[in-house]
Amino acid sequence: MATTTYTVTGMTCGHCVSSVKQEIGKIDGVTSVDVDLASGRVRVDSAGELADSEVAAAVDEAGYALSA
Repeated sequence: MATTTYTVTGMTCGHCVSSVKQEIGKIDGVTSVDVDLASGRVRVDSAGELADSEVAAAVDEAGYALSA
């Protein structure tokens, strides 16, 4: 089990949160996604380590970006 925290930029509402959760949740091995709108922090629990590029692609698909 692995837990990783990311920062996502551009989220402004509950719909943004739902979109990010949905797209990251599609990644194989992801068991839960918790998004804090105020801070932009996204905590991802997964069965194993995830490639940052895979998470970045999911966030991009939702219409947002990972903060560097």
